[in-house]
Amino acid sequence: MKKFKYLSLFALSLAFIGCDVNNELEEFKAPEEEMVALNGNSIDFSNYVSIGASFTAGFADGALFKAGQESSFPNILATKFALVGGGDFKQPLMSDNIGGLLFGGTKIQEPRLYFNGSGPVRLSDTPTTDVVVSVRGDLNNYGIPGAKSFHILAPGYGNPAGVPLGLANPYFARMSSTNSTTVLADALGQAPTFFTLSEIGGNDVLGFATSGGFNAPNAANPAGFNAKYQSDPTVSPADYGGNDITNVDVFAQVFSGMVDALTAGGRKGVVANLPNITDLPYFTTVPFNAVPLNEATATQLNGAFAAYNAGLQQVLDLKNANQLPAQVLPLLANYNQAEVDRRKVSFVAGQNAVLILDENLSNLTPINAALTNMRQATSADLLVLTSSSFIGTTVGGNAQLINGVSVPLADQWVLTPEEQELVATATDSYNTTIQNIATAKGLAFVDFKDILTQAKTTGLMFDGNNLTTSLVTGGLVSLDGIHLTGRGYALMANKMLAAIDVTYGSNFTLATNGLAKAENYPTNYSPSLK
Repeated sequence: MKKFKYLSLFALSLAFIGCDVNNELEEFKAPEEEMVALNGNSIDFSNYVSIGASFTAGFADGALFKAGQESSFPNILATKFALVGGGDFKQPLMSDNIGGLLFGGTKIQEPRLYFNGSGPVRLSDTPTTDVVVSVRGDLNNYGIPGAKSFHILAPGYGNPAGVPLGLANPYFARMSSTNSTTVLADALGQAPTFFTLSEIGGNDVLGFATSGGFNAPNAANPAGFNAKYQSDPTVSPADYGGNDITNVDVFAQVFSGMVDALTAGGRKGVVANLPNITDLPYFTTVPFNAVPLNEATATQLNGAFAAYNAGLQQVLDLKNANQLPAQVLPLLANYNQAEVDRRKVSFVAGQNAVLILDENLSNLTPINAALTNMRQATSADLLVLTSSSFIGTTVGGNAQLINGVSVPLADQWVLTPEEQELVATATDSYNTTIQNIATAKGLAFVDFKDILTQAKTTGLMFDGNNLTTSLVTGGLVSLDGIHLTGRGYALMANKMLAAIDVTYGSNFTLATNGLAKAENYPTNYSPSLK
């Protein structure tokens, strides 16, 4: 009966359709969106100046180039400020979209990366932007890629003569007003009415992290990186190695001085803190177990490491039996069964952990020169992005000497938990300084650390797009694994506009067209863009 009933209703509906009636429905009109006027609440945006490092400059895909600069968060902010009295925003634009730099015709910086379908690769084109060709003049964007906190106050940081010697920054050398000026002096020389101060301190830990905690020795520190700099403010930054972490007290003094100068006369602005840089895909893309092996190869390797594993245990047995010379005992103070087990090398058929060096292990070489500080990586270790093209290569073409498999990766390729802790300790201290000063000065504050953590864990929704920290596909971080995409910088600009609303009473987040739109900013640039 039920089937018959439904069939009758269906036939009846066909009968109605066949009748000569007007079946056209009245057009449905969506309600017009209510326009909300933008109100800057009398904030003086007439001369906005930005100070910072590579994020401020618009650095992306491993280079600085025109399209990236045009998508920099300060330039995006300036377009919104212009709606409420903001003036022109002038940037030290590069000469092309190739990226990279020349110095007197010699290439000193590589072109930008692009995605070739399998991974990020560099453009093969030659850069056309030459450091010795000055773009000095009235500028608004003082984002200096590579600048550490104390560099912003360093006289001569823009002297072109210092670039080949590593004493000056090539990007600032293009734009500095004089050879002896500082970044902050030039920025203040523009008489800003509003400012942003962002990612100050990021480069103070980034070099250490991206180099896997390795620092080449220098005259002041022949042993290379010295963690004491984090707790010894008497060491001059001039004596730091290129990858040394800036002492937290030095940072606090530098940052406080910057903000005092920028807020003189009641000037308003925004400051942003630092993300946990180890959340970036430069440190999270390469898995710790990146070595695939078949059973035969695994068995062969285990045989080769049998003597090494036995030697580790033998040293511990001798220590426990008090059969070692007294002079080596201090080296073994923390050497126990847990460390022996941690250091033993074992391979299986399938995916295997990469073999690495770890300077935090007990030094056994005075006892047995063959017992180097190597172990297999764990999920707590972070392999840097560049290691992906190094793992599995051979040493001198010898098929038996395979990097990361039979030969341990050197310090520069991996950030161990102890090294990660050094980065985290400094970053947390920097962030405490930044937030405390922002609060004391009544400045707008953006918690970029929390924003990036959200992106890594759940993603960030931006106009219907879920931006994550996945390399290539995530949409937030560019192909170099560190800097943001154009869309990422647009999101950063919106976070700053929201902070301005909260602190100064504007309404960018509520006004029609008060925020940047995701669709207007790219996540990847074509290799044809030159």
